[in-house]
Amino acid sequence: MKTILSFLLTFCFLQAYTQQQAQAGLRHFLQAGPSPVQAIQYGNNPAAGHYVNAGDARMYYEVYGQGEPIVILHGGIFGSTYEMYPFIDSLSKQYQVIAVSTRGHGKSELGKEPISYAQKAKDVLAVINAVTKDPVIVLGFSDGGYAGYNLASMYPGRVKKLVAIGATELYPGLRNFGFDVKQAMALDTAYWKQQYSLMPEPQRLQEMFTGLGNMYNQLTLGKDFFQTIQCPVLVMAGDGDQSNPPQRVVSTAQMILHSQIGIIPNCTHGVFLENFPAVWACVVPFLKQ
Repeated sequence: MKTILSFLLTFCFLQAYTQQQAQAGLRHFLQAGPSPVQAIQYGNNPAAGHYVNAGDARMYYEVYGQGEPIVILHGGIFGSTYEMYPFIDSLSKQYQVIAVSTRGHGKSELGKEPISYAQKAKDVLAVINAVTKDPVIVLGFSDGGYAGYNLASMYPGRVKKLVAIGATELYPGLRNFGFDVKQAMALDTAYWKQQYSLMPEPQRLQEMFTGLGNMYNQLTLGKDFFQTIQCPVLVMAGDGDQSNPPQRVVSTAQMILHSQIGIIPNCTHGVFLENFPAVWACVVPFLKQ
């Protein structure tokens, strides 16, 4: 009873901040300091936003720039479209950037289907099909990298290249994923106030955490899976990423037929937020090959 009451009080508290947070400007998880006043509100920009039906859920996405299409997929659990701003800012100068808010994140609905990477790949495909008939480049971070792997595996004709950052082989027991709303709030209250103001079903946040945790803790992505990916893949991570250490980056790349490796020194999981110039220096040549 106390747990339910605590959740309801937290929910009411967050809802009271909805209008204030919408006006304050977006931020990414654990961001130090406010976002620049001129920052584009990626993930909450009506001028660029669209929805598409993906079976049991409506997916929200934004489109920027012109040129060859490149899909941007943010991280999971604590991820948002806004965290990908360095890539969207840079890539939209030469590419058509399709920035997807993945299932249960931001303005996208959670739906009723069990959370899986096959489902996430189908969601992203629905967005791609709504925007272009051409094959796309995909750039995904963490959960977005895994979704990108599955998209390339399931729909090889739709993915011409993939950049996967902070996403390597997975086996049950390798990591333990388990978060609840109270823990999330304690880590970054301001971020979650913001996210509640965007989510169409904020009361289902714990359901999303539980579903993602169940998927991660049971997931196997090894040689049999990675060998199904035929497109060129750049596998990247910071050398201090505890979930994706350098040896696992190398191991994953070796399982993929056409792969390259980028390991950035003195960086952790959020490598592109810590040293974007170094990450960008690896990504650009890969895209231009």
